[in-house]
Amino acid sequence: MQSVAVLHSTQDDLEGFRQMFHDKVDRWIDEQVAPLFQEGQRPTLRELSEMFQATRSKFLGPGLVELAQRLHAGDLDPDVAQCPGCGKSLPRKRLSTKEVSTLQGKGTLARGYFYCPDCRQGFHPADAALGVAPQRHQFDIQAHAAGLAAEMPFATSAEWFTRLTGIGIGNHFSHETLLAVGKMASLELVTPDQETIERKIAEARGASEDKPILVVTADGANMPLRPRAPRKAKRGEGDYKDAKGFRLFLIGPGDRLLQLASWHQVQDKAGLQEALAFVAQRVPVEQVHIALLADGAPYLWDVLTTCFPTGRPILDYYHCAQHIHAVARIQYGESLLARQWAEAMKTRIWLGKVKGAVHHLRHGVPPRNLKAADEIRKLINYLLANAERINYEVNRQEGYPTGSGGMESAHKAICHTRIKRSGAWWVEESCNEMLRIRCAIYNETFDRVFEHYMATQRPSALRLENK
Repeated sequence: MQSVAVLHSTQDDLEGFRQMFHDKVDRWIDEQVAPLFQEGQRPTLRELSEMFQATRSKFLGPGLVELAQRLHAGDLDPDVAQCPGCGKSLPRKRLSTKEVSTLQGKGTLARGYFYCPDCRQGFHPADAALGVAPQRHQFDIQAHAAGLAAEMPFATSAEWFTRLTGIGIGNHFSHETLLAVGKMASLELVTPDQETIERKIAEARGASEDKPILVVTADGANMPLRPRAPRKAKRGEGDYKDAKGFRLFLIGPGDRLLQLASWHQVQDKAGLQEALAFVAQRVPVEQVHIALLADGAPYLWDVLTTCFPTGRPILDYYHCAQHIHAVARIQYGESLLARQWAEAMKTRIWLGKVKGAVHHLRHGVPPRNLKAADEIRKLINYLLANAERINYEVNRQEGYPTGSGGMESAHKAICHTRIKRSGAWWVEESCNEMLRIRCAIYNETFDRVFEHYMATQRPSALRLENK
């Protein structure tokens, strides 16, 4: 008998919702569609689409809330609920309402309110059951708002959000939402788990029996930072600090790059090394050949070789070539001889003839002045310090990369495009939160980060009332 009663109740709820939704759609047709026929208008597809976009929330928003209330009737209006603090059974005190805004429009939720005098805690059980966000704009809006704000200035992202959805959110909401999600974007969530890494390694290997090459590269990029200050207060002069980061990617069939993990933060060497060591633990090193790529900065090589001691170190060829061209310009000026000398030196370096190149610099290039002598000395030291990382011809023949363009493109895509916009200055904490979100988008882990953000949000009515 009970199952029959439940079936009838479910059918009644369905029919009730059907009637309510029909009424809303009928009213919308009377208000928006009927005048088009009465006035003999002939709107284009674009004009009709814009009309739907601007007005659909009149029936979709209330319809969504009505459906939620009927599907969660037991959660919304229980007679008794347990206190989340002490577990005591409490009677419902009243029904309270909450205005909610979703991608489908606005609506009003009515749900039971309970209060525990022992814990001095008021709560709405339905908020947890329905996954209600503390803010008026719900999680579907927040996810899209954060994603857009990660790609363009906050005011522009809010404007485009409104144009695309018909829902006004404001640039302050875009800003606060992105930073709130960014606070939850930990290294563990932003970088892929071991299962994902192993799956991508298998994808890069394909039908081949050879191990794919995993490229691990690191570098720093200057970020425009300013001191924190109250709103409208003078903030003081800004400065640039390094966002030190790394990128891991696989070289797949046809030299296709498969992104694994990127992580950029304004941090010191210790922070970079700790982060890379964490990701290294997830990499099955026995399944890949590892290439370590960086410029000549000693701290980068310390980090890379510590985290991946079995990797093959490769000095970025183009960074090395810049040093050679610097000597050529100072020693020979802007001349054909300078270009010829630089090309000859690069050929030596490409073939791994570091000792011969150093001997030539010491004995075959009499410095034209003190500045040239200093530049030649620096190039000699640079080549000697990186001699074991210079073997480009062999590396190329064996399929290893010779340049760190993959890291440079990560800097551009993650850091420069959004952070280094003209006139932009960031507080360090906000800069790092933005970088974490952009890394998550780049790593295809944003959905996982946002799931964690939703799980950590406290329902709006679940609060301690201090008396």
